Parts: sequence; C-alpha cells; structure tokens
Amino acid sequence: MHNLRKTEVVHRDLGMRLLSDRDEYPINPETGLIDFSKIKVGVKTLEDAVISTPQKKVNANYANKEYVLRAIDKNDVVELRKISDFYYKTSGIYARLCRYLARLFRYDWYVVPYIYGGDTYPVDNEDKGDLGAKNVNKILDAFFKALNYLDNFQAKRTLNDIALKVVRFGCYYGYVVHSATGPSIQELPPAYCRSRYKQHGRPVVEFNMRYFDDLYPDEEYRKKILKMFPEDFLKGYRLYKKGKLTPDFQGDTSGWYLLDPDYAFKINMNDEDSPILATVIPALIDLDEAQELDRKKMAQKLLKIIIQKLPLDKNGDPIFDMEEGQMLHNNAVKMLSRAIGIDVLTTFCEVDVADMADRNTTTTVDDLEKVERAVFNEAGVSQMQFNTDGNLALEKSMANDEAMMTDLLNQFEDLMNMLLINFNKTPKKVFYKAQILPTTISNYKELSKLYKEQTQMGYSKMLPQIALGLAQSTILANAFFENDLLNLVTVFVPPLTSNTMNADALAQQQTGRRRTGLTMKSDEENGATGGRPELPDEEKSTKTLQNLESKN
Repeated sequence: MHNLRKTEVVHRDLGMRLLSDRDEYPINPETGLIDFSKIKVGVKTLEDAVISTPQKKVNANYANKEYVLRAIDKNDVVELRKISDFYYKTSGIYARLCRYLARLFRYDWYVVPYIYGGDTYPVDNEDKGDLGAKNVNKILDAFFKALNYLDNFQAKRTLNDIALKVVRFGCYYGYVVHSATGPSIQELPPAYCRSRYKQHGRPVVEFNMRYFDDLYPDEEYRKKILKMFPEDFLKGYRLYKKGKLTPDFQGDTSGWYLLDPDYAFKINMNDEDSPILATVIPALIDLDEAQELDRKKMAQKLLKIIIQKLPLDKNGDPIFDMEEGQMLHNNAVKMLSRAIGIDVLTTFCEVDVADMADRNTTTTVDDLEKVERAVFNEAGVSQMQFNTDGNLALEKSMANDEAMMTDLLNQFEDLMNMLLINFNKTPKKVFYKAQILPTTISNYKELSKLYKEQTQMGYSKMLPQIALGLAQSTILANAFFENDLLNLVTVFVPPLTSNTMNADALAQQQTGRRRTGLTMKSDEENGATGGRPELPDEEKSTKTLQNLESKN
C-alpha cells in the first residue's frame, strides 16, 4: 500500500508538472487553472463537443429551436418576420426556397376587351357590323393605350418583387399611384397596416398615421415626406392630428385610417400574415447543428496523440526522475510544435483509445443527408429541384408547388385589374380585363404548344407567343410591321399543309409527287424511320437514363 500511494503521488505530481506548461496548454483566466475544454492540436486549438453554430453567435434567440417554435405556436407574426428575414440573409437553402416559390410563375399577362354591341353603338359602317368604324377605332385606341399603360408598369419585375416579399415576410401592403405614363406601387410598412374585413372579396386596408410621427420626428422633413405620399394619406394625417382617429374597440390604439379600397391592397398567402416557410426554420436549425457537429467530428479524426510511456521498475517506481521526465515531454512537444493535429501525452499509466466510429460499411448512412432532407420535407418542396439525381415524381412535386402558389397568382390578377380602373369608366360599352397565364418556369413550353394547337381550331393566335414571354403589345406591333409595312407575307411563304390548302393546290401537289416518283416508294425508302420518336431527356424515366448511360 505504501508503494502504491507513493506511485499515485508521483504520478499526480508528474502529471500536474507536465500539464502546467502554460506555453502548451490553455489557462482559464478566471480560475488560473488549465482549461480542459480545449485540446491542444499542434499550433491549432480543437474546441470541445459543445455545439456553437455561427447563427448562435450572431443571434442566440433566432438560432434557438424552442424560441422559434414558440413564436410559431403563438403566431407572433412580427417576430416571425424578423426570424424569416434573418434566415433569408444567413441561410442559402432558405433564401433559395423563397426565391424558387416567388419566381415559380412567369407572370405572363394579357388584356382582353369585353365589347358590348347591339344597341350600345350606332351603326356607322356596314363593314364593321353593329359597332361601326368610328367606334372600332375608339376601342382600338383605348386598347393600345391600356397595353402601353400596363407595359410601363413593368408587371413581371414588379410582381416578382412583391411575390418574394410575400414569401419572405408573409404579407405585402401597397397603394396604387396612377400617373399619365403608367401606374406605380407605394409600398406600405406591415407594422403600421392591418386588414380586418373585406369588400367585394378584396381586403380593406387601414393605415396608422402614427407612422409619420414615429419615423420622422422632424416636422419640416415630415412635411416633405407627406407630399411624396398620395393625397389620401395627407387627409388621414390631418384627421389624426385633430384627434378624430379614435380607437374602434377596447384595447385598440388611435391613429387608424381607412384607405381608399380602389387603391390600397393587401396580398398574403391563405389569408395568413406569417411567412409560409416559417415551419422550415426549426429543421434548418437542426441542420446547422448537425453540420457543426460533423465539422467537429472531422477535426477530431485529424487529431493524433503521441503517447510516451515512462518505464517503471519492478517496484512500480519511475526510472527517470521528475526533471528528466519533464524534459522528455517538453522535447517531444517542441519537436512537434508546428505539426497540425498532433499532441503529446507523457504518462506512466496504461493507455487505451476506444474508437466509437461505426465500421459497419454495409449499412453506412449519411446522417447529414437525412437532416438536410428533413428541411425540404418541411418546406413541401422536392430536394431534386436544387440537386437533381432523378426525375421520378419531380413533375408531380412541381405541380404541388404550382397549386400552392396559385392563390398568389389570383391576387396578382386582381391587382392588375385595379390598375385598369381609369380605362373602365364605361363598363356598359367596353370593359378591359387583365389576365395572367398559368405559365411557370417548367411548363411554359408545354402550354405554348397547347395554345398553338388551339389556334388550329380558330382560337387566339397571340397566346402561344405570350406563353413564351412576349408582351401582347410587342406581338401586335411586330405583326403590323412585318405584314403591313414590310409585306413579309408575300416574301416568306410557309409550306402548304393539308389543312391550309384548297382542293386545287392539293391536287397540284399530288401530281408533282407522282412525277417525282415519291408516291411509288415506301416511307422507309424515302428516308423515314419507324417507331416512336425519341423523348427528350427531361421526359425519360430514371431507369431509361441509367440504361442509356450503361450502354455508353
């Protein structure tokens, strides 16, 4: 027992003396003792296993899963908007999901004039039917003015921006400002807006006039800001200053003013003001922590420990004295001081390192992939949208995304019709209505082909080109320029087909085929190949693609 106690004291003394090298081991400044939460790795320091993601260092609350879930449960829209904005700026996955949903639709629009004939218009010219030539010219003139008015609105870019803010912040408040050249949108801060009821199916917007006092305390500067807003806001602010905007119910605040429903609007998803991807954020927090833990595991794999075991005699006493053991340890540390991922341990004890890594290679599972897949599962978006490794069910997934965003598309169509209010002052004669095609980034080619097939039955000739992204005014201007001014219809004559030829032309073509002998040969002899035409790659199944790849 005496020798054992002596050995324990020697070991403890040697260990403390070896570990007390302040140049090689971190010291806690508060306690003055060695900080065992950090392991020396050459000239680097390996942190302990405590997870500390970059998001936690920037904002601890927003990186706290419990805090985010509590905000979702309480439907704290103000805090959820801040959290969503934080992850939009810091998380590439979240930002890409937001942009994908916002820009899923292409917002291809066109204007249709609803014309009421009969007794509405006098007969001026028999060639023009009931409308008359004079009224037709008036209708066309107003129609082209409406197209030009909406062209100046730059609908595609504006609607893209609004859609991104709806997905990112949950809602969008705006006020339509009309001018001689085109309309514009005055964006309103959601914190000072509310909508408690609807009128004709459209949300009615109230704005709190305290906004101008809170954000612009300087009176002279506030007057300049008020002049930049529509007249409706100046009227409401004057009522607010006179104390006439009193609370409407118990617990309400003063300053709420009802904006003109013909110009003020609100857009959100599913009548909810919270960000639609807020439920994805807890899964993102799990992914960040899993990635941080994976980085620590990789750093730990790089760690190597050189173990120097000092020999003992038969009585268990060290052969070297304390000074010699410390010199051996310090020499090894200095020799490896510039090495990365190597540490030195000098001890008298038996040392065994237990490897906790899973060596079962037959059932290897990437844990990070499981956590990352959970993020997209929460979003309801296929992960193959961003990292495609197959096309099975991808089309169905995108169809679900389109269905989810259709509500936003319908509200944008209503907004476009709000912009045409000045062109619909005589709705009993002519009524102009804007419509948005359901074209998306994935289906616009297919829809354009379908619209083209409809033209063969006498339907609209402009829809195929609108589905391809051309503006309606551009199509009409280009057709007039090519056909009437350049007279290209007589220069570029397309090949005649059976549904565009008359009987004489068809007979003449058949006679020409007999003369050339083409009718005497089979299709294979004329160069035609049998079988179904090959599908494009995006329409082939995953198995077909794999078979083609194996042949190559």
